[in-house]
Amino acid sequence: MKVAALVLAAGLSRRMAPRNKLLMAETGGRAMVARVAAAALASRADPVVVVTGHQEDAVKASLDGLAVRFVHAPDYAQGMSASLQAGIAGLPADIDGALVCLGDMPLISPGLLNRLIAAFEFAQRPAIILPLCDGVRGNPLLWDSAFFAAFATLSGDRGARPLLEKNAAHVVALETGDEAVLRDFDTPEAFG
Repeated sequence: MKVAALVLAAGLSRRMAPRNKLLMAETGGRAMVARVAAAALASRADPVVVVTGHQEDAVKASLDGLAVRFVHAPDYAQGMSASLQAGIAGLPADIDGALVCLGDMPLISPGLLNRLIAAFEFAQRPAIILPLCDGVRGNPLLWDSAFFAAFATLSGDRGARPLLEKNAAHVVALETGDEAVLRDFDTPEAFG
């Protein structure tokens, strides 16, 4: 099966203003979004598509040298739904599923992404693979292409939560035991 990775990197980074959290160096001296993209590239996901919006040129510059594709979300200020819609629209037609990776989750590893892809390959389709850590829901989610058209119904900054709730019967929960699925870096305190 062909599984793509979408790296959402279009947001306004409001809680970190005036800085763009995705461009901030986390551990290892690399911009967070570059760490997420590198993990996706090292996984079985192909292609890796980065959705840009806010500070597009700076985000692209932080990914220089990485073999990613870019899709611009012109309505990025409207929230995560606009990024998701642009990303899904920018995927090749032959994709079976897409890992939706948040650009502020730099602790995600290629191995974890591969576990999600393997779970998807063995799941009854259509499936939504939801990672857990000790029973707590995390990210990234892997969405079957059967749900791609429904992304057009999203609005605001809630992401795909309404689709997840509406399609709960298709959710396959994968207990990862990996805290990385819960760790995003949204505030200055998260970097402390």
